[in-house]
Amino acid sequence: MRQAGRCSRQAREGSPMENGVGQELGTPEPPATEGISAPRPPRARPRLVFHTQLAHGSPTGRIEGFTNVKELYAKIAEVFSISPTEILFCTLNTHKVDMQKLLGGQIGLEDFIFAHVRGETKEVEVTKTEDALGLTITDNGAGYAFIKRIKEGSIINRIQAVCVGDSIEAINDHTIVGCRHYEVARMLRELPRAQPFTLRLVQPKKAFDMIGQRTRSSKSLGEGRVTSGKETLRLRAQGPATLEEGPSPFEEEAARRVDDLLESYMGIRDSELASTMVEAAKESPGAAQLARGLDLVLGEFAFPQEFVAEVWAAVCHPKAGQE
Repeated sequence: MRQAGRCSRQAREGSPMENGVGQELGTPEPPATEGISAPRPPRARPRLVFHTQLAHGSPTGRIEGFTNVKELYAKIAEVFSISPTEILFCTLNTHKVDMQKLLGGQIGLEDFIFAHVRGETKEVEVTKTEDALGLTITDNGAGYAFIKRIKEGSIINRIQAVCVGDSIEAINDHTIVGCRHYEVARMLRELPRAQPFTLRLVQPKKAFDMIGQRTRSSKSLGEGRVTSGKETLRLRAQGPATLEEGPSPFEEEAARRVDDLLESYMGIRDSELASTMVEAAKESPGAAQLARGLDLVLGEFAFPQEFVAEVWAAVCHPKAGQE
């Protein structure tokens, strides 16, 4: 299978190859006259082209020109002649429902994108016998919240029909499409105990070799963060996408700690949100300043004060934050 995400200039047939990447041939320079150096012709801006397939099987497509997740989904949908609302989430470099390879806010320039689309719809009845259901929720950044983790021994773990990767479409016939993951997690926490409720779920469409699997996600140091170790395309909710160096080992570990805190406090995992909070914490002299900064850009989350304090300690004083 061809590798995806090669950063190339607009190559023409016969272009030379450098490190496996096509380079554009510029206009030949005219011979320099004596004593006068000829000006170099302007170089074209690099064009980022990524390769993609539907996870259950399809030809390979090429996409480019997107700056955020919604535009990415629209480009994938255009290639395969489907609606963007058919796409539940994407994984990098694997067609499997692997939450450790989930596409977040960064794509390595050689990553291959697999789009998981809507499959069968199912309804399950759940009785909340404990405060926690054992679900960790994330979302695709384009309106769908889905299950990223199921805790072993939990209420949901005992319901075989519920799987990691299932999108939550409705709670008690109340649609939650368009809600963020933290809103869905809050709704589930606030459901009364001992009162049955119904979840309407949409599972990803499966290829033949994936039928019958019930994926479980376990903690991993690299969870939610898949990069080539080189440059990555950083997708942002606001503003254009930017080319950046891959995260340092410190940034990866700090983001993992913050992601763990998000799960503990809010029942969600979100690697891009965790990375954003790491950046904010590194620029904040203390927890109070971090709280004010997060309120300005992420006020809708309503982070508890003690949570913000733990985030700041986990990033700026990691040893103390781990005790």
